[in-house]
Amino acid sequence: MSPQRLGQNFLTDPSVAVRIIHRAGLTSGTAVLEVGPGKGALTYQLASSAASLTVIEFDHALAEALSDRYAGVESVDVVEADARTVDPSSLRQVAGRKYTLVANLPYYAATPIIRNFLESSHPPERMVVMVQREVANEMRAEPGQMGMLSLAVQVYAKVDVLFDVPPEAFTPRPKVTSSVVELTPRPVPLVPPGDQGDFFRLAKAGFRAPRKQLHNSLAKGLNVDAPLARALVESADIDMERRPATLSIDEWKTMLSRWRDAGRPFVVHGTSRDDRKKALNR
Repeated sequence: MSPQRLGQNFLTDPSVAVRIIHRAGLTSGTAVLEVGPGKGALTYQLASSAASLTVIEFDHALAEALSDRYAGVESVDVVEADARTVDPSSLRQVAGRKYTLVANLPYYAATPIIRNFLESSHPPERMVVMVQREVANEMRAEPGQMGMLSLAVQVYAKVDVLFDVPPEAFTPRPKVTSSVVELTPRPVPLVPPGDQGDFFRLAKAGFRAPRKQLHNSLAKGLNVDAPLARALVESADIDMERRPATLSIDEWKTMLSRWRDAGRPFVVHGTSRDDRKKALNR
């Protein structure tokens, strides 16, 4: 698949590359993982600044070109893989070590790549990544403007937007502005691992109709009757007029506790009316 079909925009402004390297705070002892190097705008400087560099590239032609360029350089590994699913513990120079992730992420895959590394059993110590500005703003959003991406990132990491990058810094030129973001994974996620499945399931239901009031959105997302959804919200001591985007992570955790107390009621779309009644009466 060609880079154009993958939606890649190659960084061509060297001053932006210098700023990214500087903000990554690399030392001669840092192990670095670069995702989506493309034509290597960051790669050379990373290889020169770090103790080791592992490069993950999905596009075969680009991975092959980088492999040829760094053939014989022991400290640089070029891995042709999908960063949305790769296990960092499987990478020779990353397994068992603290590492920093640096990336100019392709817009189409930025969110699943970030989530893959944050949710892995061996997350990076630090991430400095370039993404679409709208994505960066949603990742760092506070209650009032939060969405599923805000929750999915902030449960695992602290978010700091460092600086914006204009379209003219890339070839081909995108139609949107990018932002460089620093993510610092938390030593302990805000939601315990054993609760994360239910937490995100409930939050996803809550954001099913994000412009509606929370109880209406939950009723739609869980496919339960409105009175039950209202009772769940009331039991969490949350104002009925509030919308999903206004809830903090702590308030979603309270909602999770009340939902579990109620027996985690939900109905899969397409189930029979009898099954629906049974779920509501659990």
